[in-house]
Amino acid sequence: MRITEIGEFGLIDRIKEALGPPGAGVVVGIGDDVAVLRARPDRYLLATCDIQVEGIHFLKEAISPYQLGRKAAAINISDIAAMGGLPTYLLVSLALPKETTVEYVDSLYEGIITEAAGVQIVGGNMSHAPQIMIDIFLLGEVEPDHLLLRSGARPGDKVLVTGSLGRSGAGLALLLDPTVDRSGEEAKEVLEAHLTPTPRLKEGRAIARTRMATSIIDVSDGTVSDIAHICEASGVGVRLWADTLPISPATRAVAEALGQEPLEWALHAGEDYELIFTAPADKAEKLAALVKDETATPVTIIGEIVEEGMSLVLPSGESLPLEPRGWDHFRRR
Repeated sequence: MRITEIGEFGLIDRIKEALGPPGAGVVVGIGDDVAVLRARPDRYLLATCDIQVEGIHFLKEAISPYQLGRKAAAINISDIAAMGGLPTYLLVSLALPKETTVEYVDSLYEGIITEAAGVQIVGGNMSHAPQIMIDIFLLGEVEPDHLLLRSGARPGDKVLVTGSLGRSGAGLALLLDPTVDRSGEEAKEVLEAHLTPTPRLKEGRAIARTRMATSIIDVSDGTVSDIAHICEASGVGVRLWADTLPISPATRAVAEALGQEPLEWALHAGEDYELIFTAPADKAEKLAALVKDETATPVTIIGEIVEEGMSLVLPSGESLPLEPRGWDHFRRR
């Protein structure tokens, strides 16, 4: 059996089953973006890693080494943000072609250091490879009563999201279409969102401190795919409202220029690194206001948790089934 037959998440489940139940010191193990470990009574240790592979995650000619360093750090920090935690220590493993210049590596590290400001880089590894690979391992910590997971959503909860959706997808579409003008402000905004995403670290901490959220995840694979992870972990379904999904004017402008549908990017494109979270209906608006007041980041209510199934409600009232179509490394394409 080839891994394309079961996909990335089927493969993860298979490995998880082979390893058996986690040990006593593991609060959350395989199956989430971050492992949660008991370190000391007043803190949990958070551990995550994420790799960027040339030709898979990025095109060398389309991203500067500084931007690549920032993005590699940001996507790991986003995982810590989605647990309500703070990053502390970082290790970098690099695989580089032999023709790589030292100036390229200098700029790459400059980007990592800039994005991970306040986080200590304490080690890593280097190897020769035919293409560039950057694997970052990040440690963090969180107070036990502030820990946020995917598994607490309940029917009746509202679904909320920080910022806007689809900007990274718009930026990627621009990168892949050399015929489109990229000099305008709208183009610059979505390109920046794709090349140097901003992890919602302050927002994750603010959400955690309220202790109102019931579940949370960051948008890496796509809104629908990531909310599906919450649904699976919580044993629930979801109903999203198309007319409330926050799509920026820049994303809409780029979609019009490319003849694309911005709603598709908002639902399925991924790599926005916004936070999707749930909260009881009677607390959702208060929680959204508190996060915005503390961080200046807008928060939008985009749907509700239901007993089962995934659907999208159109402005007309028509309800369409939703299927995860976000990124899966091993699915057939």
